[in-house]
Amino acid sequence: MPLNIVLIEPEIPNNTGNIGRLALASGSNLHLVKPFGFTIDDSRLKRAGLDYWQHLSVTYYENIEEFFIINKNKNMVFLSSHGKQKHWDIPFEDNLFLVFGKESVGLPKSIIQTHSNQLYKIPLYSKHVRSLNLANAVSIIVYEGLKHLD
Repeated sequence: MPLNIVLIEPEIPNNTGNIGRLALASGSNLHLVKPFGFTIDDSRLKRAGLDYWQHLSVTYYENIEEFFIINKNKNMVFLSSHGKQKHWDIPFEDNLFLVFGKESVGLPKSIIQTHSNQLYKIPLYSKHVRSLNLANAVSIIVYEGLKHLD
């Protein structure tokens, strides 16, 4: 029943480390798409991921194009504050790819336009908040998915 967590060009090592720990705890696979805003041996990544990183199922991609070529026939949903559909309407299924953008700008506009029918958002109920922290957003989506699949 694994889910696939995809981070497109993650920038903050602490977020990626926490998401790695979450992936392991939830039985999910982690997919990291370069370029990163840090090196994979960054001490902040390792601190946030603790000593779990060695047990994690993680796949690295050199760029977005490589990710889409390798996973072209996989079922994917994309998470963005620009989504019109709410995250609880995601059609969760085994091996679903949950694709998240980088912390500073989210998903590239090309992905948002190309995959608008598969674009979901976590609703925010305050006009003072633009978005959630990436690690928090991934946690919400993964555990919503586990609830549906369990």
